[in-house]
Amino acid sequence: MKLAATELGKVDELKIYVLAEDHAGYDSLFWGQFGTSFLLSCRTGDTEKYILFDAATSAEPILHNMKLLQLDPGRHIDMVAISHCHFDHTGGLAGLLKEAGKQDIPVVAHPDVSRTVVLMESYLWSAGLTAENSKESIEQVGGKWILTRDPLKLAPGVLTSGEIERGFEKKVTLDSYNLEDGKLVRDELLDDMSLYLDTTEGLVVVSSCSHAGIVNMVIQGTKLTGQTRIRAVVGGFHLLDADEERVRLTVKTLKDMRVEQVHTGHCTGLKAEAAFLDSFGERFEELYSGKIIRF
Repeated sequence: MKLAATELGKVDELKIYVLAEDHAGYDSLFWGQFGTSFLLSCRTGDTEKYILFDAATSAEPILHNMKLLQLDPGRHIDMVAISHCHFDHTGGLAGLLKEAGKQDIPVVAHPDVSRTVVLMESYLWSAGLTAENSKESIEQVGGKWILTRDPLKLAPGVLTSGEIERGFEKKVTLDSYNLEDGKLVRDELLDDMSLYLDTTEGLVVVSSCSHAGIVNMVIQGTKLTGQTRIRAVVGGFHLLDADEERVRLTVKTLKDMRVEQVHTGHCTGLKAEAAFLDSFGERFEELYSGKIIRF
């Protein structure tokens, strides 16, 4: 699937508010928490839409940070996109929708978002949607699920990735399992998706945890939009447990693709962040709660 430029449209002005990240930076009044949450302000012409992309682990720190950023959930959440089911990206969703106080807010996600996911790192535990954020609970607080495996246009110039083709990174690094018919089956995290924003300055790729592979996500974005200029890649890249060769290849490939800016944090890991800093220099920036990125 490829959308014609006239069909997809353009984002004239983009602001990405980092509502939640693993840390809040130096000398900051913002709160950090495990996970990510972004609010994307997308303006085309006289129309501005706000897209909440993920909701970290808890709503309280996000609401605190929104207040400092002079953002109101009732005014500034028009729709929601969920990158994948993990609790550190969905935990605050019900609380935010309840605070927004609106009905039928679109919540775009993969059809498998409500599956049972377990990890066995030291002990067995559930990593997916909590009871507070079940499909039924989200509907009760005003969410309207839109579940699809395909790319979906959210606004002019804004597109979800749909399921990511696994070409460069072929395997997920997280050792998690789905419960299917009473059996544990290796989780390939097919629900992991990103957002593509075709701006007047080029393509901006916003990921959240990149279990499907950040290079795969960028490649898919260029294919879907037809955009060859990659203005920025933003989000967690899940390289914290990657070996040195995978880190090296990821950094090199994104640089070879002429990615102009990298903004990363959360699950990227210190070694990978250092490699990006070494390769991209001033074109690398670390994510933190309260950060605003403008295009």
